[in-house]
Amino acid sequence: MAFPDRIERTLHLPHPPEKVWVALTTAAGLGAWFGHSAEVDLRVGGLIKLAWDSGDAATLTIERLEEPRFFGYTWRIQGLPEGDPRRTYVEFTLRPSVAGTTLIVVETGFAQLPDSSAHAGNTQGWRHELGELVAYLDGRL
Repeated sequence: MAFPDRIERTLHLPHPPEKVWVALTTAAGLGAWFGHSAEVDLRVGGLIKLAWDSGDAATLTIERLEEPRFFGYTWRIQGLPEGDPRRTYVEFTLRPSVAGTTLIVVETGFAQLPDSSAHAGNTQGWRHELGELVAYLDGRL
């Protein structure tokens, strides 16, 4: 049985695209809502290093950077061995709206995996992390 290759979420945020962009692409922003600390080399091919108080860490490679509309990166798939080359691709699309910003988040690449566990885990993860993004943008984090 096939499982979905993508996760897609759309948020309607009452904040200007520039503010959302900063939350998505800076060490201060990412370290506040997506991890507990972050280092960002903001260029195509640059790395983002995230760390959590739990000891978990992630390294993202920036693949697309078109300020302030598109930001995309690849990252290692949770549960695969450290040296496994398979990655998923995450892309954020920011669209100005009358009320602020429409943010579309799409993660793809799950079809290359043997089962749906990474898709299920990341679906739950985005639910949580995007809630943290909203709280951060609203000043509640």
